[in-house]
Amino acid sequence: MRPLSFRVLRRLAAATFTSGTLLARELSVSRSTIWTAVRDIERSGVAIEHGLGRGYRLMQSIDFIDAAGVQSMLGQSARGLSLTVLDHCESTNTALARQAEDGAPHGTVLLAEWQTAGRGRFDRRWSSAPGAGLTFSVLWRFDKGSSLAGLSLVVGLAIADALRVLGLREVRLKWPNDVLVRRRKLAGVLTEIRGDMLGPCAAVIGIGLNVRLPQSTIDAIDQPVTDLARSGLDTLDRNAILGAVLSGLASALERFGREGFAPFRREWQAHCASLHRTVRVVLPDGGVVRGTMLGVDAQGALRIEVDGETRRVFSGELLEPSSSASRTKADGTASRRPQQAEIE
Repeated sequence: MRPLSFRVLRRLAAATFTSGTLLARELSVSRSTIWTAVRDIERSGVAIEHGLGRGYRLMQSIDFIDAAGVQSMLGQSARGLSLTVLDHCESTNTALARQAEDGAPHGTVLLAEWQTAGRGRFDRRWSSAPGAGLTFSVLWRFDKGSSLAGLSLVVGLAIADALRVLGLREVRLKWPNDVLVRRRKLAGVLTEIRGDMLGPCAAVIGIGLNVRLPQSTIDAIDQPVTDLARSGLDTLDRNAILGAVLSGLASALERFGREGFAPFRREWQAHCASLHRTVRVVLPDGGVVRGTMLGVDAQGALRIEVDGETRRVFSGELLEPSSSASRTKADGTASRRPQQAEIE
């Protein structure tokens, strides 16, 4: 979406029509340029109603993120976070990684209202529509990269805990980096580590959380997904949701940096969607492990019982017997090869 299109989007509302002539005059462009911008917005996934002689209005209101407002909501442990909101960028993880290399401080948070080339794991595309979710990345610096086993699990747990505080009771976790509601994917996590495994390192933690997905997006996804609206959360105020998630995440990351994954293990397992279920794990080399999921160990590795013996799996895609071989990211991007998810 071009910058002008996003200016038009911010000017539109759901309650009343805004005429194209007025928009053209306010933005000092032609009427045809406004029409092109509206089509650009619609291609991004935002539904717009066209009223003959009346102009345009949004089919669903968008509560744009107010960085200052979110900062005021943060809990004590998150007061050091610094939030920047962009209208759009290719990928918040890519952009924040560049900032980290240039010395961006610990606790930098970058959120995009729309990602034009968002990335899931292994550079798969992560699609989104403006206002449909929360797509953001957090820069967290650690003293030693080798101590970060289980980081993705802790992030998922922090998201789930924050949503439970907001009133969503059915949140579950899928190893290693998915948040589910009623076995449908609600959120995903992408962690990328840069630095020295034996010394200081920086983790860029990308989070995608579905708030109110367009039905067209839901229809295009070939794995079960959901959003907060369909899950029954009372508040769909993205600013309040972001504030709660960032507060919980900062607290969890502080503790993780001091103590590692071990103190989170019991709570993670208590909310695991596949505990004691028959599962199969597709390994990075294409091999498959089948057995009963026993949970995770103190390093976040999957424990699975196979023929009476316990195996530890550090990397792979966990599937239940009914899962399709064709996998899709939470954003709706399909992949025909196994989705490999590493404990980082």
